[in-house]
Amino acid sequence: MKHYLVVANRTLLGDHLLDEVRRRMAEGPCDFHVVVPASHPQGTWTWTEAQDRSAARNRLALALIGLRMEGASVEGAIGDASPLDAIADQLRAQPVDEIILSTLPTGVSRWLRQDLPARVRARFGVPVTHVLAPGAEHSAFALAS
Repeated sequence: MKHYLVVANRTLLGDHLLDEVRRRMAEGPCDFHVVVPASHPQGTWTWTEAQDRSAARNRLALALIGLRMEGASVEGAIGDASPLDAIADQLRAQPVDEIILSTLPTGVSRWLRQDLPARVRARFGVPVTHVLAPGAEHSAFALAS
């Protein structure tokens, strides 16, 4: 059985990510663990960690419901605000065969401005699939954070 780590925030349950999960399920037995980094919202000057974690918890709950409705075996957790730290924490707890990283499009995504896909590949030595949302408006549950 293959084990996948899905790392996403505002793009959870976008069609691009659902298609990738469906493709993996069609390839054979697998399970997924979703990590949602509890990052603060863009464009705001004030926020609290509690607000960040609450928003991430809501996105995770919707994602788990949606993925289970697709037939996926999936669990999930809220992670550190830093996606790299959130991934590291999860990999210490449970190794995976591959990381599926979902981001907003170029120009909008903080993760892409930080070159997160390349940094994840370099740091963890695990195959990484980067799926790019066509736009926040196209994501089924692209909630503003």
